[in-house]
Order: sequence, then structure tokens, then C-alpha cells
Amino acid sequence: MTIAAIAKNHVEKELQSFFAGEDIDWMLLKTVPAPEELCQADIVLDLDFVNEGGRCELLARLQPALIIVNAVVPTLEEIGRSFVRINGWPGFRKRKTHELVTPDEATTKRLEAWYGGIGYSFRLVPDTAGMIAPRIVAGIINEAWHAWEEQVSSKEEIDTAMKLGTNYPFGPFEWGEHIGLGQIASLLWSLSRKDPRYLPAKALQQAVQGLKCD
Repeated sequence: MTIAAIAKNHVEKELQSFFAGEDIDWMLLKTVPAPEELCQADIVLDLDFVNEGGRCELLARLQPALIIVNAVVPTLEEIGRSFVRINGWPGFRKRKTHELVTPDEATTKRLEAWYGGIGYSFRLVPDTAGMIAPRIVAGIINEAWHAWEEQVSSKEEIDTAMKLGTNYPFGPFEWGEHIGLGQIASLLWSLSRKDPRYLPAKALQQAVQGLKCD
């Protein structure tokens, strides 16, 4: 099996571990390749996916390879292609069970064969913005920003309380830095269109705006 991963160089060690297997050949690419540049890959994993027409069209040209995109916010309906959505946020990829959204049963069968060979498993989730785990984590991070904004406690103390009280691997502010505040805010804005409770805290909005200005 041949797998092409589109991702930044800093995830190479992580991908090496994920693709460990005697029957797996894989390559790391920085951009979406042209079909003639790809040696008949069975799977294309785009961890840098953005839901733009040009990128979707380039990826679609690589089919019948199985196209798996890191699309936590955009749904398959919004993407408009028969891709697979994966929760590829940092901190979630290393889990032994991945959250996936597939377009049809035939694609799910192909995924079962692949996952069975690499020692991982997956759980199918609804085709909604945020899937399940990212939505929960984004909500917790947002509440932490609200608490800090209201001077309930410091960021460090909130992180410590969450780790000790819930046994989370990261506190909410650490999660935000690990995943990326821009991605968190993007998901919250998307969710807030249907539920205003997800509206990003003002302090979080300001932090994201500050990152854009740097």
C-alpha cells in the first residue's frame, strides 16, 4: 500500500510512527501533487487541508485514491466531494481511535481494511462541524477564556485545575496553544451560527486578532 501525506515537515516523526508497517510505503509532500507526479498512491492524507475550490479540485484529480482530509470545521456537504473527513488536529492524531466522516459505505469498507493493517481503529461520527471531541474541547477552551476574562483565576491556575480535576492531558489554554487559537476560534464561529453559546469569548477573539497582526 502506498500513502502520500501532505503536511508540514515537523510532523514527520509522528507520521513515521503512524505509517509503520511492512506493507506500507509512504511519502511526505508539502503541496498537493499533480496526478502524474504521484505513483498511484492508494491513500492521500491532507493534513493541511483548506476548503477552497482549487485545492479540492486538485485533490479530486488524485482519485480513485482514497482522499482523507483534516477537515474539523467544514462538512462533507460543504466540501462537496467524496472525501473522508478526519479529526487531524494536533493532540488527536496520536490517539489509537480516530474520528472519521465517510461519504458512503464502500469508502468505509476501504478504511476498515487500511486501519486493520496499521493497528489503529476509527469511529464514524455525524457530518457536522467540529465532529465530537473537537467541539467539546473548543467549548472548554472558550469557557476558560471567559473565566480568565472575568478574572476568576490565572491561565496557569485554570490549566492546573483542569488537569488535576479531570485528568486531561492539557489544560484548556495549553490545548488552545497546541491546536492553534485560530482553529479553535474558527470552529467556535461556525458552531455559533446555530448556537450562540459557542460565540468566542472577547478575550479569545482579541488573542486571535493579535496573532494575525504579528
